[in-house]
Amino acid sequence: MRTIGLLGGMSWESSAEYYRLLNEAVRDRLGGLRSAECVMWSVDFAPVERLQREGDWDAAAELLAGHAASLERAGAECLVLCTNTMHRLADEVQAAIGIPLIHIADATADRIRAAGLQTVGLLATRYTMEQPFYKGRLVARHGLDVLVPGEPDLTLVHDVIYDELCQGRVEDRSREEYRRVIAGLEEAGAQGIVYGCTEIDLLVGPADASVPVFDSTRIHVERALDWALS
Repeated sequence: MRTIGLLGGMSWESSAEYYRLLNEAVRDRLGGLRSAECVMWSVDFAPVERLQREGDWDAAAELLAGHAASLERAGAECLVLCTNTMHRLADEVQAAIGIPLIHIADATADRIRAAGLQTVGLLATRYTMEQPFYKGRLVARHGLDVLVPGEPDLTLVHDVIYDELCQGRVEDRSREEYRRVIAGLEEAGAQGIVYGCTEIDLLVGPADASVPVFDSTRIHVERALDWALS
């Protein structure tokens, strides 16, 4: 088993899910007392979130690239960036290290294509839903059609992530709102729903949609483990 580097803390709630899911997957595949060979660097999210809001992506890239290099020096043989939004900086982070970065959007797109679907709805942070680094990658690189909610639902989805899920709050009211937004995407033609933020699976799951759900956190973990065991 090769060593997986986890760059997390954005937020730590979803990073804890990464660690749990990764070790459960190793146990399920290998049995007994087997667990993952991994190293993690967990950042303080508050400065990162401030850089996001201010649009200072260069400073954020420098920060994450430095931590990624530290993981490589610690023995990581691949890098898992435990956040969808910060894949905006995937190219900059990859350029700073000599180990492969396992891209969450590519892993998710491969799963969607394997399911034979063309059009998916995307729930994520505002940055992920509006900027081209994720949605555009699904379209240009993988040939998918991607729907996102319109306003005010786009803002609602974003605010629940930052104001609730990233702060450890899971509210029934927000679950009902997400279900409503999901239903709207399905009505607009979505054949599947991408949970494109690593906190979303804390709030809703496969049963909250009537079409297939693609949980990017779980898919990312499984792709990383496939690589580590290959």
